[in-house]
Amino acid sequence: MLALGLLVVLLLDPWAVLSAGFWLSFGAVGAILFVMVNRVAQPHWLEGWLRTQTAVTIALLPLLLALFQQVSLISPLANAFAIPLVSLVIVPLALVGVVLPFDLVLVLAHAIMAATMWLLEWMSALPQSVWEQHAPPAWALVLGVVGALWMILPRGVPSRWLGAVVCLPLFFALPPQPEPGELRMTVLDVGQGLAAILQTREHALVYDAGPAFGPLLDSGNRIVLPYLRATGVRRLDALIVSHDDTDHSGGAASVLQAVPVRSLLSSLSPMDPLLFIADRAVQCRTGQSWEWDGVRFEILHPTAASYVERLKSNDRGCVLKVTSPGGSVLLPGDIERSSEERLVAADAALRADILIAPHHGSTTSSTSQFVQAVRPDSVIFAAGYRNRFGHPHPDVVERWRAIGAKLYRTDRDGAISVRIPAAGPVKIERYRALYRRYWLDPPGDEPGIAEEAASGSEAEAGPTVASCGPLFTDREERPCSTH
Repeated sequence: MLALGLLVVLLLDPWAVLSAGFWLSFGAVGAILFVMVNRVAQPHWLEGWLRTQTAVTIALLPLLLALFQQVSLISPLANAFAIPLVSLVIVPLALVGVVLPFDLVLVLAHAIMAATMWLLEWMSALPQSVWEQHAPPAWALVLGVVGALWMILPRGVPSRWLGAVVCLPLFFALPPQPEPGELRMTVLDVGQGLAAILQTREHALVYDAGPAFGPLLDSGNRIVLPYLRATGVRRLDALIVSHDDTDHSGGAASVLQAVPVRSLLSSLSPMDPLLFIADRAVQCRTGQSWEWDGVRFEILHPTAASYVERLKSNDRGCVLKVTSPGGSVLLPGDIERSSEERLVAADAALRADILIAPHHGSTTSSTSQFVQAVRPDSVIFAAGYRNRFGHPHPDVVERWRAIGAKLYRTDRDGAISVRIPAAGPVKIERYRALYRRYWLDPPGDEPGIAEEAASGSEAEAGPTVASCGPLFTDREERPCSTH
């Protein structure tokens, strides 16, 4: 019957295999059948219930870690009362209430359901109710499935405890971390917005957190946090919110509330709510710099005077340059023509190997002078598919192509991963090229954008900028300015 149900589901919807619910539902039922069907002796109902709960919990552990990097530690207890209440009390009362001419039975069913939900919500709010960790590698997942099945084999099979040993790589096989002096950057595909994660050997930084999609839904809790969890990042040394536009700051609150963040750097107004969520808020100013694991971070803009001038929030955005022994990255946020001209006139250290295009490729940015000053080998456009602004503009795209830069787009390529080792060529990977799926293939190149092949590039470290005080050290030191 299980195989027949599986066949019917796949005939009706072959893409069901892409759904987490498909694997969890059939996995749970399969685990129950595995421990209960075709047994010589039928167990007592209480023993059978305990056995099925244990089997489902163990069997789904590898899948939950692979799909969500989370496992509920309270689910066995929650299921212990929720499943009998819903199955034996709430559903029968609701069915009876449908045919009765009065609402008393339905009111009773609702009251019991409301009490059940209250208790479940209280349990979910308990500290350490959920185990969270990195995504296990594929080989560890295979071992974990084998180990889980070995643990729920029938009584009498020898050494079932060895299954737990086989499952250990699920927890202890960590994702590879950058080497000393290496910089890794991932520009996530958050639609029309920007979210970039930068990692060194022992530190991690998020530059902007993407847009908000609704009151409880944003790219912070839907994209940035799952990526951090999957890659094993448990805390952030810094979160930079370049400016207050919601396509850059919309997911920042979710990030601040979900993971420990040592410092928030921003150009936000003094009364912005994000500053009150952060444990430590620092105002971006030219000259701030720090070093992590042999990689240098510098704030090139805005100046102190920018905060008293009448500037658009875009032009007051935080501009970050990151320089490693193997190359450099420039993240200019949404700065426009005015700020670009200021940076060029100030002879700022703009030369970089990798550039995230200012303002998503808008015509208000990427002036000819700025293009010549940066002269990157590769340009990344963070833009949403068919966004209403028309980003990136074909004229801007052609301007960057004219200097020989390779072009990447999140709306076409998905997430863009950049690896700059301490020695060796820069490596850029496009998610949709690395994980090809026929339903993700782009319908055709947009005008002016040709398919670019990822390749390495030689890079040199740019000049340094004097700092007005360390921002991130093991000792607490006073930064340039704080809120």
